Amino acid sequence: MITNFERILDIILEDLIPLTKISINEGNKIFGGFIVKKSDLSIICLGTNQEIKNPLFHGEISTLFNLFEKKLFNTKDYYFISTHQPCSMCLSAITWAGFDNFYYFFSYSDTKEDFYIPHDLKILTEVFKINDGNYNVNNDYWRSYSILSEIKRLGIEDSLSDKINNINEEYQKLSEIYQKSKIYNKIPLN
Repeated sequence: MITNFERILDIILEDLIPLTKISINEGNKIFGGFIVKKSDLSIICLGTNQEIKNPLFHGEISTLFNLFEKKLFNTKDYYFISTHQPCSMCLSAITWAGFDNFYYFFSYSDTKEDFYIPHDLKILTEVFKINDGNYNVNNDYWRSYSILSEIKRLGIEDSLSDKINNINEEYQKLSEIYQKSKIYNKIPLN
């Protein structure tokens, strides 16, 4: 289990957000992820949404492609970090990739209400009959964690509040760019 969330937040701010800005300017959604070693939280790879190339290239899928291009297959040695709670496709991909964990910063309700992308919750409800995104967060395959809930549980939210606020502000800006440009792209579920 991750205990150094300052490191995770720094990676989001310093490494993933700059990469996401590039992706957003190409017309992709704001989602992204990265993989770090459990032993020292060093970055193995990052990925951003690439739906302009292929509607299946969600941020998590791109991250997984980047991992396996490096020929790294022992996923039990890594933490999978996602900016947003993974959709049903990405949940399955993380499972098939063999991860025993994943962490996310923004919840499904954030994605729907703050970023105006309701598809995750709608697909879970319509296709899988899972209401309010309540899938089994601890199961035989993996355990999932909300980064913000873990920070709160550890009682370190005050010391990380500036970084958390910066991440929220940056993703709001990115979302505004995406929302203005989405009418021009060819993503099926924009």
